[in-house]
Amino acid sequence: MTEPHRHATHPALIARLKRADGHLRSVIEMIEAGRPCLDVAQQLQAVEKAVVNAKRALIHNHMDQCLDTEHSSEDRAELKVIARYL
Repeated sequence: MTEPHRHATHPALIARLKRADGHLRSVIEMIEAGRPCLDVAQQLQAVEKAVVNAKRALIHNHMDQCLDTEHSSEDRAELKVIARYL
C-alpha cells in the first residue's frame, strides 16, 4: 500500500474548499428560494473564484514540493506564471 500524498498546506486547502462548498450550498438555496439572478450570479462568481484560487494554490504547492530539485528557481517561477492559465 502506498503512503498518502500530503503536504503541510493541505489542511488550509481543505478549509478553503469547505468554505467554497458552504457558499455553493447557499447558492443552491438562493435559487430554490427564488432570489434575484443578480444576487445568485454574484455568489456564483465568488464560489468560482474560491475554487480557482484553491486549484492554483494546490498546483503551486505541488510545483514547490514535488518537482525535481534540479529545476532552478527561475524555472519554478516561470511554471507558476504558466499555471495561472490552467
